[in-house]
Amino acid sequence: MCDISRRKMLLGMSAAAGLASAADTVDPPVNKVDPLAPGVYFHQGDIDHDGHCNNGWIVFKDYVLVIDANFPSGTHVILPKIRAITPKPIRFAFDTHHHGDHVYGNQVWVDNGATPVAHTGVIEEMKRYEPARWNDTAKSRPDVAASTLKPPSVLFPKELYFDDGEHRVELIHLGVAHTHGDAVAWLPKERILFTGDTCVNGPYNFVGDGDVGKWIPTLDAAKKLGAKVVCPGHGARGVDTLLEDQQMFFAQLQSHVRGFVDARKTAREIYASIGQIQADLTAEPRIARYISKDGLGDQVEKVYQELTGSTFPDDVKKGKSARLRHAHAHALQLA
Repeated sequence: MCDISRRKMLLGMSAAAGLASAADTVDPPVNKVDPLAPGVYFHQGDIDHDGHCNNGWIVFKDYVLVIDANFPSGTHVILPKIRAITPKPIRFAFDTHHHGDHVYGNQVWVDNGATPVAHTGVIEEMKRYEPARWNDTAKSRPDVAASTLKPPSVLFPKELYFDDGEHRVELIHLGVAHTHGDAVAWLPKERILFTGDTCVNGPYNFVGDGDVGKWIPTLDAAKKLGAKVVCPGHGARGVDTLLEDQQMFFAQLQSHVRGFVDARKTAREIYASIGQIQADLTAEPRIARYISKDGLGDQVEKVYQELTGSTFPDDVKKGKSARLRHAHAHALQLA
């Protein structure tokens, strides 16, 4: 995968009235605790070497809420960092969706006193894909093999609020996007949004378990919240324009594929045009960082499938399956 996380991207924020706001282009501080506001923290995971997702945590008066469980090894990276900040118990771990790099660390959090929380769609997705994906991942990740698959046990169908008068965190299912069980964590007072993989910052968009056509309006709903700081599921944090950039990528991708479909191009002809689509999208400065040479073909095929109900012929596809490429992108190294 592209080493985009080493490029300069929207990240640097200067504190204003206790809140990170202005963006700059600096090297993202991977594996560093990033204070956003009093009691609110962001942590960019090392996806290149460990496959870790990003995390956040909010220190309430009596407890801590963690955003995303990560892999077990990712949990062990941030757990001591939280302990160094506060002695308060970690009571809840919010799974933004069902993928392993966001939920497989649940058991570690449970062992440390936390309860996993998620949208009801996460359980439905886990029933569909687990334990097969867990077993596959355990073959190549010792941290997963040494742990136990632990689904979330506190579920909400639409919204769940945490509010102690000092902090308010709203867990909200905005719609189908990266998966059918995505939810975000919204802090209305600080105007900070933790998006999970509904929004990423770099070539990390896996579309196999979601719906691109529905993803675009879901991002509209996210934009309406009015966030000043956006903490994506992977890549550097940014400002409100990060949501616009992510949405623009999908809108442009969909528009290109729709153009070929409307012109009655065959699946083989569209597959042969992936290089042209890549060049066109890369030429757009705001979305170039989302282009993955290895993953664009899967994204084009997904949009084509949504528009026509058909997939590309097996004999024209090359390389690993979409899920395995997603696994490789998250450093799983599956055979």
